[in-house]
Amino acid sequence: MDLVAFATHSVRRAIIGQVRAVFNDASRGETPVQRSANGLFGPESVVWRVHGDVTAMMVGGVAALLLQMLHPAVLAGVWDHSKFRHDMLGRLRRTARFIALTSYADRGEAEAAIARVRDIHHHVQGTLPDGTPYRADDPRLLAWVHVTEATSFLDGWIRYAEPGMSRADQDRYFAEFAQVAEALGADPVPHSRAAARALIAEMRGALRYDERTREVARLLLEQPAPNLATKPFQAMTFAAAIDLLPGWARQMHRRSTPALAAPAVRLGTRGVAETLRWAFR
Repeated sequence: MDLVAFATHSVRRAIIGQVRAVFNDASRGETPVQRSANGLFGPESVVWRVHGDVTAMMVGGVAALLLQMLHPAVLAGVWDHSKFRHDMLGRLRRTARFIALTSYADRGEAEAAIARVRDIHHHVQGTLPDGTPYRADDPRLLAWVHVTEATSFLDGWIRYAEPGMSRADQDRYFAEFAQVAEALGADPVPHSRAAARALIAEMRGALRYDERTREVARLLLEQPAPNLATKPFQAMTFAAAIDLLPGWARQMHRRSTPALAAPAVRLGTRGVAETLRWAFR
């Protein structure tokens, strides 16, 4: 191997190592999820295509969390039952691992992951500050979590990987990903882009922004980077996630991307995305 090839190989290994360290908790013995053609989806699925892009999923995942916490009952489940204040990275890792397992792992592993989450949801319940009871296994709350994830993941993919994605493939993505939401007990579950937009519009009336929302968003967006090497990439990801939000959600969060800054955020994030694709290719 010549010097240039060796250097290139070393850079790729370093990038891959950093990414895997962020998403896999070595202290828990976690290793990257292996792709299986005998999973819930498969190599020809749109889910495999969309969920395989690290940058689009990171940006979309943070945007989805910012949308989800606008629903008081979804936020209460996190506020009352999660260790997010002390272990935000752990919570993000667990969510990312669930997406990876259900997207790529063998069907048995994927179904086991779904069963674990359903069991956790069954025990998460409480009362909102106004006295309204909530349950994490409420089908409508699960539908909000799902539609915000599906929309944000897909929007991240279109912006940073496939701007010309056909509407047919977008609808296929929603129809495929619906399988996981339905297995978790969500209802209603959109099977197309139009149905997803309609569901979000229908549920906007229940959304709120208050002190709890502000605090959880602050903890999410101001969490320390895992290490110095990932700090600039994390900052770029968070800026891109805010930029990815629909305008009404940015207004609710009292956050904005200045018009002059948006092109720089998107250009920088696209550069990160292309670098990561090169490393993992």
